[in-house]
Amino acid sequence: MTIEREMAGPGLRTFFRICEKWRVPPEQQVLILGCRDRTTLDAWQRGDYAEVSGDVLVRISYVLGIYKALHTIFPDERNADGWVTASNNAPLFAGRSAIELMVEGGVAGLVSVRSYLDAQLNS
Repeated sequence: MTIEREMAGPGLRTFFRICEKWRVPPEQQVLILGCRDRTTLDAWQRGDYAEVSGDVLVRISYVLGIYKALHTIFPDERNADGWVTASNNAPLFAGRSAIELMVEGGVAGLVSVRSYLDAQLNS
């Protein structure tokens, strides 16, 4: 069993819990994960991790980092989880929410949000 297969289950289960807290619908989850379609997402939710690529694991790791950074920046869980769907006037977001950037931008969007939060943590 490869490391990717070993990490797929825990990573996806955590991703789905985060998406539940953030209220991310399945259609957006598909785009964030870069998976083929809703059928694949449904299989992963049922625990069938046979077709989880390294790219999906990278995307999950960015989501986990974003989640952790938000919960470090905002001590209140509601504020931390709500930030993702709130419109943001920072230049990176231009009035969009972080989730919109993550959905529309793929890996680059995930990297941008994570980098933005890391800069907030280090300022």
